Amino acid sequence: MTKVSFISLGCSKNLLDTEVMLHNLHRAGFEVTFEPEEAEIVIINTCGFIESAKQESIDNILDAAELKKWGKCKHVIATGCLVERYREEVMRELPEVEALVGVGSLFDIAEACEAVMRGEKYVSFKDKESLPLGGGRVLTTAPHTVYLKIAEGCDNRCTYCAIPLIRGRLRSRTIEDIVNEAKQLESTGVVELNLIAQDTSRYGLDIYGEYSLARLVKEITANTNIPWIRLLYCYPDKITDELIDEMRDNPRLVKYMDIPIQHISDSVLTRMNRHGSKALIREVVKKLRERIPGVTLRTTAMVGFPGETEEDFTELCEFIKEARFDRFGAFTFSPEEDTPAALYEDQIDEQTKQDRYDILMQTQLTVVEEKTMGLVGADIEVLCDGWDAAAEIYYGRSMADAPDVDGRIYFSAPRGSVMPGDFVKVHIDEAMDYDLIGSIIA
Repeated sequence: MTKVSFISLGCSKNLLDTEVMLHNLHRAGFEVTFEPEEAEIVIINTCGFIESAKQESIDNILDAAELKKWGKCKHVIATGCLVERYREEVMRELPEVEALVGVGSLFDIAEACEAVMRGEKYVSFKDKESLPLGGGRVLTTAPHTVYLKIAEGCDNRCTYCAIPLIRGRLRSRTIEDIVNEAKQLESTGVVELNLIAQDTSRYGLDIYGEYSLARLVKEITANTNIPWIRLLYCYPDKITDELIDEMRDNPRLVKYMDIPIQHISDSVLTRMNRHGSKALIREVVKKLRERIPGVTLRTTAMVGFPGETEEDFTELCEFIKEARFDRFGAFTFSPEEDTPAALYEDQIDEQTKQDRYDILMQTQLTVVEEKTMGLVGADIEVLCDGWDAAAEIYYGRSMADAPDVDGRIYFSAPRGSVMPGDFVKVHIDEAMDYDLIGSIIA
């Protein structure tokens, strides 16, 4: 049986594509290993969102090619966003790659593997907007916490973003299809369901004619007993009153809202083609905090967008201090080919971008340290994610912490007394930047 291994790069949405491809390889008779050194075929599911992600994808392709020299690896296949966007360049510049599989050809991955085993080059780029959504998966996350993609593509057309070019227009899955997958995931032991899409809050507009995320959550809640349901990537201009009420009233929809704002300056937001003004963002943050007691708010912001003045940047820093987001991420503008912003005048030099990023993250760190110190002495429900063998301590997350992007709660307990997926009560003894440290309450 031929062994196949995946290197999955980029976002959680890309990871789900990897899981679908793994399922199809398993059904086709391939053996999956999570150690590339043991595989005869190494598949890199690439990311092409920003320049650093593209370079990481290329580096991983070259690293996989090196395995041919001293490992069991005989073939290298590339899939995903970088391949979809730069197919000609990848074919020309990376001859080490024997097969290219676009984002619309996920279900051709077994055929690609069979072709390279016969010594043939293979290329498949089917219409991405005709790709069936959903499908069987081989879970690669911890078995108790999973991502569930509810839609693909994006219609927002932000001027800096290549996602619509790579992934196509918004395509929502039906509520019935999503609920069925949620029920199947629950049967495997899942206790945390993270709903994702490029723009989760826009879910259902294409097939139901209205924003339908609240309706979807109601159906998942009614048809499963999964304790934690989490929403990620909800754009502030599409957060409906119905969704806010559902988060307030539904005890299993965790009080956590991820609302990427990208900026607060109206002039920058306009050039970004963001569908929301400074006033709207402020109103949404205010409304969420007033109507959902204890809600955790996460956001992301971009610095160094073309034409961003010192006044624009200062306004963003002041807003971050004022809004006091519980969770925060930032990144620097990257000019992406075929996007309007790449051609804008007044591009900002890399050093200024990095300086602004450092200042912004330090601004947020001050906010976070105050918030985490305020939790010392509290008793918090924690979902155990695992055991840190080096530190000899358990770790997990509260409702306020999404997997992969937020901090951890480390807690002491007799080894073997807690399993991943268990909910435990932890007394917080100290805070350390973004993480908390405590001990289990017997």
